[in-house]
Amino acid sequence: MSQTVCLALTGASGMPYGLRLLDCLLAAGCRVQLLYSPAAQVVARQELDFELPSRPAEARAALLARLQPADPELLAVYGREEWFAPVASGSNPPDAMVVCPCSMGTLAAIAQGLAANLIGRAADVVLKEGRKLVLVPRETPFSAIHLENMLRLSRAGAVILPPSPGFYHHPQQVQDLVDFVVARILDQLAVPHALMARWGE
Repeated sequence: MSQTVCLALTGASGMPYGLRLLDCLLAAGCRVQLLYSPAAQVVARQELDFELPSRPAEARAALLARLQPADPELLAVYGREEWFAPVASGSNPPDAMVVCPCSMGTLAAIAQGLAANLIGRAADVVLKEGRKLVLVPRETPFSAIHLENMLRLSRAGAVILPPSPGFYHHPQQVQDLVDFVVARILDQLAVPHALMARWGE
């Protein structure tokens, strides 16, 4: 049976990673529970010229129109205050959660257990239920506060996966760099993909 992945988009630079990951998860047959912050809407507009509507139903329609997955029913979109969403409760947690891109504000809130919105609550649920949480923080350089929050989360069981593409696969375009990072995220989720050749192949 395919797994359920909660994907949260927040206000860090790196929206191409998030939407490419969403595309790949849906293509792999994963059920995706998508969450997004108001700042993510700004970043989507700035980096991709993509309008991510505030209303979840409209956002879902826009994403489906952009990605055109084979099975639209795999995608569910929830608002930040939608406390009756499945991801809000430990009685119905996703198999895994990815925050991509992950802002430093979101990372700090998760590190401190501040479940003030559905993104923070979903991450809190995933950690307490022992499921995989992958955070993709796009910031540089990291301050001591950033690093301490990451260490705290790593000790709690989260995976810290900065979007740091390698170059040994000889990328020819920006999409190759995006796919490198998305491939590493999919590997953490044990989701099959063919985005790039593996080392030694």
